[in-house]
Amino acid sequence: MRLVPGTPHPPASEELAWLRARVAELEAVNARLREAARARDELAAAQLAARDAQIAALAAQVEELRRRLDKDSSTSSKPPSSDSPYTKKPKDRSLRGQSGRKPGKQPGAPSWTLKQSPDPGQTVFCGPAACGCCGHDLTGEPVLGVPQKRQVFEASPPPPPEVIEYQVAAKQCPGCGEISTGLAPDGVTGRVQYGPLVHAKAALATCAHYLPVARAASLVARLTGVNVSAGFVAGVRGKAARRLGPFMDRVRELLASVPVLYADETPARAAGKLHYVHVACTEFLTAMHTGDRTKEAIDAGGVLPGYTGTIVRDGYKGYEHLTDALHAWCGAHGLRDLAGLYRFDPEDQLWARSMADLLIDANAQATAARAAGQASLDDAQLARIRSWYRGAVAKGLADNAGKTSQIAADGRTLARRFRDHEDMILRFATDLAVGFTSNQAERDVRPVKVQQRTSGGTWRTLAGLADFAVVRSYLSTAAKWGIDALDALTWLFENRPWLPSAAAPP
Repeated sequence: MRLVPGTPHPPASEELAWLRARVAELEAVNARLREAARARDELAAAQLAARDAQIAALAAQVEELRRRLDKDSSTSSKPPSSDSPYTKKPKDRSLRGQSGRKPGKQPGAPSWTLKQSPDPGQTVFCGPAACGCCGHDLTGEPVLGVPQKRQVFEASPPPPPEVIEYQVAAKQCPGCGEISTGLAPDGVTGRVQYGPLVHAKAALATCAHYLPVARAASLVARLTGVNVSAGFVAGVRGKAARRLGPFMDRVRELLASVPVLYADETPARAAGKLHYVHVACTEFLTAMHTGDRTKEAIDAGGVLPGYTGTIVRDGYKGYEHLTDALHAWCGAHGLRDLAGLYRFDPEDQLWARSMADLLIDANAQATAARAAGQASLDDAQLARIRSWYRGAVAKGLADNAGKTSQIAADGRTLARRFRDHEDMILRFATDLAVGFTSNQAERDVRPVKVQQRTSGGTWRTLAGLADFAVVRSYLSTAAKWGIDALDALTWLFENRPWLPSAAAPP
């Protein structure tokens, strides 16, 4: 209500009504402003919450990616060949304690020293030309003695190849007049061919030293004097594999009879696809074959189906169908998983360190008992090991319960694995015939990766990979028995392949 000068003053009731209307209008405006402010606050809070959630998710993703990048062969199942040469390895790379031994050759370990030959092929006299005092010529003076002898072992150039000619003669019988023709020795089938030793040296270069075929052909030619082609070297591996049927049958038979064997698999790229090489082995036997990663491929090796001993392996579920056998998990794989968890989050994953300490301590006890000739650890030792083990598992589950981070989820998963597979993981302690790790299998299958890397990162054909697996089974087993690779290959190409007489040397 607006008052104009000179107009009569309105009644008090009208003025009060007008004031009340204005107050009501102001309260309505204030209510709308408060509602708008509340909506803005809620929107801002929602936006902040969304940003916080996004930041937390990105931080967790960055943390997980950083943890993956930090993984190497000491904290995961990645092979040592995948470790970056440019990344400095941490000082506490191994969870094992200091051994106290110095690097290099250990006291008492065998050594090899080049010794002088009593019958040198060439002798060179190094006499003085003149007197060191007055300079008098000593050319014709007699030799009084030889205070020093120094020898140099030098490689001799390869001799020309020995060519053996087999003349298949024909003779006529003086009685009936029939003409008979002789027979060439077994294996001599062509007009011109290479002998067993040439085949053996070519196979040695490709299958034992993992050289590509062109380089292997060049090396064989330079060292033997026999000019072989790359095509010949490429085919020699298949020739060797086709002769090894009796050997593989013998090794499979022996592996089926041993109380403990080691199994593993490794990927190999062949013909543009990913395949696998499987191995079953012991300290003295090796059998490898190719396939995919299914249980049918594992069984195709002819060793593990029906096996009733103990299989030491990693945690791959493809072996779970082998129910006739006992299973033992590789302790090295467990230590690597524990190290990967503890090193990334040492404050909240103390249980992983405790479990790793337990495995190392239990392995030391088992090794000492084995060396002392004991059949098993005593009951008190086993009770202490199990109590420590279960306590570490309980702490791992409790410390990671209710947490949403990826490291906590991995911690729960690993703790549950140790909880659910206690007997398999501690098999090395409850049965001293069982090794702590499956390193034997990993060593035996590693040449597949070495050959793949030297051949450009892939195998041209799956058949070539399969042949390599067979030949490496032969060479690996022969080496375990102390047989030289060249001797073993020479016997093979002479049609008398070496066969192990038993599961272990006498």
